[in-house]
Amino acid sequence: MENSLIRVVLDILKPHSPSLPSFAIYLSGLEGVDGVNITLIEIDKDTENIKITMEGNDLNYEKIKEAVEHYGASIHSVDEVVAGRKLVEEVTTPQD
Repeated sequence: MENSLIRVVLDILKPHSPSLPSFAIYLSGLEGVDGVNITLIEIDKDTENIKITMEGNDLNYEKIKEAVEHYGASIHSVDEVVAGRKLVEEVTTPQD
């Protein structure tokens, strides 16, 4: 397999609907996605600020972005990406 995007972590603002379980199931159905984790960061009257972690063997960022926007949500930032054939975890160094 070629090198590809295998993890993406997104900071997203979304309306209350769809529910988090529905949104996770929807995103997990995208081609190349093996798993989705959604964490609620903050909630207010109209919106939810969430962190989404997606992993798979061949994630397509543009398709993910389209899927997020399809539900009226917006990506605030891309907080982490991992690409290649192997998942590499961030390590703590003495400078941290």
